[in-house]
Amino acid sequence: MHRLLAATLTAALGAALAVGAALGIVAALNATPDQPNTPLVHYETPPRGQ
Repeated sequence: MHRLLAATLTAALGAALAVGAALGIVAALNATPDQPNTPLVHYETPPRGQ
């Protein structure tokens, strides 16, 4: 019985850690960057009338 309890608690702890890691990764990916998203190279476009 002691081994079954230990296995159940280990599986529950592993599942909780996996869910926590997944939520942490999603939160990190949804974080907004500190810098504005400006292009490094900018090509000027000619006016439309030409």
